[in-house]
Amino acid sequence: MFVPRSNRLLNRGFCALLITQFFGAINDSVLKQVIILAVASGGVWANQLGEGGQAYVALCLTIPFILFSGIAGQIADRISKNRITVLAKIAEVGIAALALGAFFAGNLWACLVVMVLLATQSAFFGPAKYGMIPELLAEKHLSKANGSINMFTNLAVIGGTLAAGKVYTHYSSGFPSGEPDAPIDPEMLWIPGAVLVLIAIVGLLPSLFIPKLKSFDPPQPIDFNPFRPYVQALKDMAQSHLLLVALAWSFFYLLGMMALLVLPDFSTLLQISPEMNNNLLGVLGITIGLGSVIAGFISGKHIEPRLIPVGALGMTLFFILLGLAPLNFWTVALLLGAAGLFGGFYIVPLQSLLQHLSPPDERGRFLGTANALSFVFSSIGALLVRLFRNDMGIPANKVFLAIGALAILGSGVLLWKIRALLVDPSLGKSTSKEKS
Repeated sequence: MFVPRSNRLLNRGFCALLITQFFGAINDSVLKQVIILAVASGGVWANQLGEGGQAYVALCLTIPFILFSGIAGQIADRISKNRITVLAKIAEVGIAALALGAFFAGNLWACLVVMVLLATQSAFFGPAKYGMIPELLAEKHLSKANGSINMFTNLAVIGGTLAAGKVYTHYSSGFPSGEPDAPIDPEMLWIPGAVLVLIAIVGLLPSLFIPKLKSFDPPQPIDFNPFRPYVQALKDMAQSHLLLVALAWSFFYLLGMMALLVLPDFSTLLQISPEMNNNLLGVLGITIGLGSVIAGFISGKHIEPRLIPVGALGMTLFFILLGLAPLNFWTVALLLGAAGLFGGFYIVPLQSLLQHLSPPDERGRFLGTANALSFVFSSIGALLVRLFRNDMGIPANKVFLAIGALAILGSGVLLWKIRALLVDPSLGKSTSKEKS
């Protein structure tokens, strides 16, 4: 029996989804960060990938999303999204068990294979995760729900990153002088894998409480070509504002990736410790989450697209100020926090519009395509940072001027294209008809 959409925001199904997503994001973050620390300069695997080995780790995370999000979206339209979620979480437990063996063996390549598998699992979970929100909740709760899930995700990423530092410290003590061939304390080598298995099991349990959701039967057969589904989906999305909304949503991840990659270089500019520098990353993550929650509550019982230009202008202003401000930790933290807050204002209504404008029987396909676009844009952001920092030699703080300029150009063009949507009164009316 299918459960009807709930008029309560914090119903059993949505709370179960929040907790499930929270622990999944923690696991992704812990695995990624432990491997990045291990291949970075001074890490136990520093010599195996050479200088800049973190880029290869990022590729292992990004490529599966680009390859499989389109297929995952098609599957999410055919199989109930709660069932996909449970299967994805069971797969996560198995992948975490493989990680236990890979870390215990001290084998970087096995760990990278595990990362590819976990990223693939996340790619298949993504369309189901975001697609089930409009199925679990009345439409009037879309904005608040997206604000909440963004907040939980950001907290999970921050918590996972911080936990990964502790996990790696214990793990690295199992290697003498960073040499992976002769561990001096094998008892420490099981710790990363054990942590991943524990988190995966805890994340599986709440997924069992997501109620049964309807499966659809779109007329098109599943196309297992990694790229062909995107072509058709983009053509279909272009028939409405959906494609432009997806591009504007993905553009946020280009700006975010650039900021995340530039911030580690502020350790030298501000003459602060890596731990203090991590606090800047934490400020950005927390304020994006906080801005997301505030945007959800400002929106009330409807989608509030007018928050999109407010968020875009705020991000632009504070990114530019970051490039001009004096190099002081508290000044940078304050400006970064303000940019993150407005980032939340920008992303929540766009995410809600993606769900609102997608037909229910094709929502998975369109959300999968949008997810892939976000990772393509993130990759472009990473390439731009490499261009500005490595090839052009632009100081890290001045890269924020470039980020601000891109924010003006990119968001300006996209917002102009969807200007009719920003003042569309039907977005409020369509949701306000539902009973409170």
